[in-house]
Amino acid sequence: MDQARGSRQDAQSLPGCYRHPDRETGIRCTRCERPICPECMVNASVGFQCPDCARESGTSAAAARPRTVAGGTVAADPRLATKVLIGVNLALFLVQLIVGDRFSERFELLGRAYVFGSWQGIAEGQWYRLLTSMFLHGGYIHILFNMLSLWWIGGPLEAALGRARYLALYFVSGLAGSALCYLIAAPNQPSLGASGAIYGLFGATAVLMRRLNYDMRPVIALLAINLLFTFGPGMNIAWQAHIGGLVAGVAIGYAMVHAPRRHRALVQYGSCAVTLAVIVGVTLLRTFQLT
Repeated sequence: MDQARGSRQDAQSLPGCYRHPDRETGIRCTRCERPICPECMVNASVGFQCPDCARESGTSAAAARPRTVAGGTVAADPRLATKVLIGVNLALFLVQLIVGDRFSERFELLGRAYVFGSWQGIAEGQWYRLLTSMFLHGGYIHILFNMLSLWWIGGPLEAALGRARYLALYFVSGLAGSALCYLIAAPNQPSLGASGAIYGLFGATAVLMRRLNYDMRPVIALLAINLLFTFGPGMNIAWQAHIGGLVAGVAIGYAMVHAPRRHRALVQYGSCAVTLAVIVGVTLLRTFQLT
């Protein structure tokens, strides 16, 4: 369970557009370095320019196709994927409350254990648990902090990366957390929660802020607080999922924002593919050990 604290403005939000202060953005004009939202971006020969600089340089706004800082397509609603993810998590939590523990036990992360009168778990071929456990939660406080973290961190990050890249980062980070938990934790120890994916967003946010030369102290402090809760005494938290998601998020986030423009998509999605290959390898290794 993440214990994300602090205000969005102080820690995780991106700056507002210089023409539309209420719109967060991770993009800056390559000439004047003012923050610009998708509506104000003008695609120049090198990067993006604000409308004022575009007029001065003679760049045509009509020829521009807005892109995020990672090269993704700018969407009309830059937080749509985050809203959908939160909605899915809340909907499945409602199902957990209605159906009861039986539902959670069927889809939570479990290596191998004898339940329901038979052997159950990932080692028994139930690989879907690596994914389904990312959308289940253990109580009201658990889902509250995870969803607040997802909104505070995920929304600005989605706007900066673009929807497709953001979703790839989210799911691969979450699977990385599940895989490390499967590898290290006791096989009969169940776990669940979106924390692995959210820690991946933490890692990618740190990389993005470093890339944009923002003050790193707020995000480092927030991450440190979360890690203290993760490893704190008496905290029944699957720290393996947090660390696995964080490492994957940093690696993929670095590829997302530092990929060379000429081969950007190849490097970005290639990093996701490599991480997925590692996840599959770890899962196969652990399955071989348990069976």
